Amino acid sequence: MTAERFSEMAARNAKAVAEWKAALDAVEGLDFVGKGPVGYWGVSMGTAMGVPFLAEEARVQAAVLGLAGIHTEEFAAAARRITIPLMFMCQWNDEIAPREASLALYDAFASKEKSMHANPGGHMGIPPFEREQWEQFYLRHLGPATA
Repeated sequence: MTAERFSEMAARNAKAVAEWKAALDAVEGLDFVGKGPVGYWGVSMGTAMGVPFLAEEARVQAAVLGLAGIHTEEFAAAARRITIPLMFMCQWNDEIAPREASLALYDAFASKEKSMHANPGGHMGIPPFEREQWEQFYLRHLGPATA
């Protein structure tokens, strides 16, 4: 990936903010969902799109992100605007999101409560046991699901 390609990707991902906001509006408009606590989960491209979204969307109260790093100043600036509780996933031997770039992104988040879960392995190797950690994280910050 070149600096130019990272800039192009960042511009595309910034356009997704309006789409994510529209999707959240639509879901909140459903009678069986309504307004309530909202969490975001997205790793890799989900983080690339999620960081600009979370930087602008106050309805999201907690997020799981990771498997991504900082490659543009605009992305770093968006990360610095994120203050919600955050869990960050890092694969220590990630061939797509190098450790140094992931650590820089984690450091950029302004969240007072943030944790990093680092595991050995490559980009596609998040261990299944992390799902339990995500569930506990959301339960702690969003509360139990209601029917």
